[in-house]
Amino acid sequence: MSVFLAVVFLLTLLFLLRVMWRQNRALGELRNAVRSSQPFLQRDRAADYLPGWPALTGTVNQLITENTELRHQRTDQLTQLEATLGNLREAVLIVDESNYIHLANRALREIFPGARDLVNLRLELIVRSVPFLDYVRATRAGQPLPRQEFEIIDRQNTHWIEASGAPIPSPDGKSQWALFVIHDMTNQRKLERVRRDFVANASHELRTPLSIIKGYIETLVDGHQTMSLEDRDKFLKTIQRHSERLKAIIDDLLILSRLESATPGLTFAPVDLPALLQGIADDYRRRPNGADHVIVATAPETLGLVQADAEKLTQVFGNLLDNALKYTPKGARLELGGSVTGENEVELFVGDNGPGIPAADLLHIFERFYRVDKGRSRETGGTGLGLSIVKHIVQMHGGRVWAESEEGRGLAIRMRLPRAQRN
Repeated sequence: MSVFLAVVFLLTLLFLLRVMWRQNRALGELRNAVRSSQPFLQRDRAADYLPGWPALTGTVNQLITENTELRHQRTDQLTQLEATLGNLREAVLIVDESNYIHLANRALREIFPGARDLVNLRLELIVRSVPFLDYVRATRAGQPLPRQEFEIIDRQNTHWIEASGAPIPSPDGKSQWALFVIHDMTNQRKLERVRRDFVANASHELRTPLSIIKGYIETLVDGHQTMSLEDRDKFLKTIQRHSERLKAIIDDLLILSRLESATPGLTFAPVDLPALLQGIADDYRRRPNGADHVIVATAPETLGLVQADAEKLTQVFGNLLDNALKYTPKGARLELGGSVTGENEVELFVGDNGPGIPAADLLHIFERFYRVDKGRSRETGGTGLGLSIVKHIVQMHGGRVWAESEEGRGLAIRMRLPRAQRN
């Protein structure tokens, strides 16, 4: 009898252990289903020995299904919101309570092109600005803040943005997010800086001849009765020279103003480049300041025709030759030429074998009022605007211009122009 009871006890124990093992396995599968948000599929009926197990699994599956639906709804809402805001010119940003980005439209990605996919990244990795991050935290906390400007340093680039924000509830309603509308102010700031620099430079350039003229006139007014004719003549010639310089600066400023206006007044027509370059070279050889230089045109007939404004192109080569005549010694060789660089493009140049310019100045010589040798430029009557005018005219023809030089081995200004203008 005792043996029978022992066998029954062992069988019962084995059965209970098997049931417990299956129940633990079922609980583990249930736990994994919850973690992975996948419906729980019961593999066997052993777990039904647990009281209320079918009801529990049914409730868990219902919760998993509802949670999945809510997550899909949230994703769909964000997708719809991004589709709605994607084409806005204003940049839109939504961040959660941990500063993770949940929405960044195309305009925002254009402000920060270095970051291809902003969604799901921490805001701190994209926007390296403590004041802006403080602004985000304060906005999310519900503090009323006005629209503010921020300077954002992105690697070697600097951006200026104007942001306004508002707190918004998260899709599940359990936390506070923040939405921001951002305007890129970088170009505006750059234009403002250019305008300030231009006003400062123009004022300085105009003040110099005006001060000289004013000083000489005051001396003439006070001492003309006792001044010798020789001194009076010298004073008048100085006034005349600086008046001409003042007029040249104003004329160049007016030219730049017209070129930058909405209606610059260009007239495009077929221009025979070899004939144009040869005519300009012949004209400058006959001028007094060109008699002491060797001026040649090396324009092959293959250059042919381009659609351009002949008067403006003549002004380009005139400005470049004037500069070359001013800054090269007597006997220097000045060359106008060109070549065909593509089916629809030509390259033209004006070069000399003069002293050249330092490499550090090459990137700046097309800026307004920039001079490599400021003292010498004023002595020769340069306004510092000639190359800026050249750059504007070339760009208006759809081309580009650059400088090549080695100090002591001459300077070449090169430009590439399309044969035909785009409509």
